[in-house]
Amino acid sequence: MGAEGRRVGVIGLGLMGTAIVERLLERGYVPVVWNRTREKADPFLARGAIWSDNPLVGCDRVIVSLYSSDVVDEVLGPRYRDVAPGTIVIDTTTGEPSQSELWAGRLAECSACYIDAPISGSSEQTRRGEATVMVGGDESAFRRCDDLWPVLGKGVYHVGPSGGAAKMKLITNLVLGVNRAALAEGLALAERMGIDGGKALEVLKGSAAYSRQMDTKGQKMLDRDYSVQARLSQHLKDVRLILAEAQRAGIETPLVDAHRRLLELAETLGWGDADNSAVIEALRRRAATE
Repeated sequence: MGAEGRRVGVIGLGLMGTAIVERLLERGYVPVVWNRTREKADPFLARGAIWSDNPLVGCDRVIVSLYSSDVVDEVLGPRYRDVAPGTIVIDTTTGEPSQSELWAGRLAECSACYIDAPISGSSEQTRRGEATVMVGGDESAFRRCDDLWPVLGKGVYHVGPSGGAAKMKLITNLVLGVNRAALAEGLALAERMGIDGGKALEVLKGSAAYSRQMDTKGQKMLDRDYSVQARLSQHLKDVRLILAEAQRAGIETPLVDAHRRLLELAETLGWGDADNSAVIEALRRRAATE
């Protein structure tokens, strides 16, 4: 691959964007980065990344990692018309499927290509190459990024046209979040019943109740270690998106609605900026007041 092919734009240096840049650097790519607060880029610039006020210019492929669809509109809106024909924009943001479809149309007008590619997994799992990537968009553009998919994740699934991956990510987050909430509820109940938390987690891992959340979040819940892998408030944003999409689809999601109320309680208690494993604190508070 030539020098130009090693240059990959990255817009957004939050938890996930930072993990993506680290992966790119480790694999010999040259990230061309932008973030609303430039100082977050400084450690990467010292390692060989390049700053750009608009990575959409001068990069054949640009990875976008932002908080929400609204932020994607805010950031890309003033920049996308300068994109060169043939550029591929890979949007890893967990956002609204309709907005993914809208951006696909906007970039097509510029003879560029938009791919929605949300990542299922925490920033730590992405950093270790263990995440799953769902991809929606043009098949040929997807193939032109074959070298990048192993950077973003271990499992990569092309699920159809633009917008399809955004939908699949919400479905994934539905199941993931409910699994995490169920684990928190089980561990909180074990504590109230006088069962050692470590022993309860060990048994759960060895039983038919097992889920990967027990590996990634179980010990954090027991240790009250809420160092951030994925923020609780960000998952609450995703849960609200899930509920909105379910309403459009005409399907009831009672488990998601119960999860939303639990996350809102945790946020009210001050855990919004903590890791999403802090959802257990809402259950501990409920137990203490009953």
